[in-house]
Amino acid sequence: MTANQQSNEGHTVKHRHRTEGPEKHIIVFIFSIILTAIAFAAVAAGGVNPAFTIILLLVMAILQVFVQMGYWMHLKDKGHLMPIVFMIGGFFVASTCIIMALFWVWW
Repeated sequence: MTANQQSNEGHTVKHRHRTEGPEKHIIVFIFSIILTAIAFAAVAAGGVNPAFTIILLLVMAILQVFVQMGYWMHLKDKGHLMPIVFMIGGFFVASTCIIMALFWVWW
C-alpha cells in the first residue's frame, strides 16, 4: 500500500494532494489592483500633503512587493528557502551600497 492509500474495510481509498486553486490567485490579484488604485488615488488627489503621499506610496510598494513575491513567484511554498535567503542577502548588499554611496557623497 502506498503512502497515499489507506485500507477501509477492504476498500482502497486514494487521498489526493491538496492543490491551490484559482481562488487565492483571484483574491491576490484583486488585492494588487486595490493597492495600485490606492497609490494612483493618492497621487491624483492634489490636495494631499506630499510627505503623506510619499509615505503612503512607499507602504503600498512594500506591500505590493510581498504580495508579488509570495503569490506570483510562489515563495510562500515549501522548498523556496534558498531563493528567499539570496534575495534577503541581495537586499542587504544593495542597501549597504546605497547607504555608503550617500555617506560618501554627503560626508
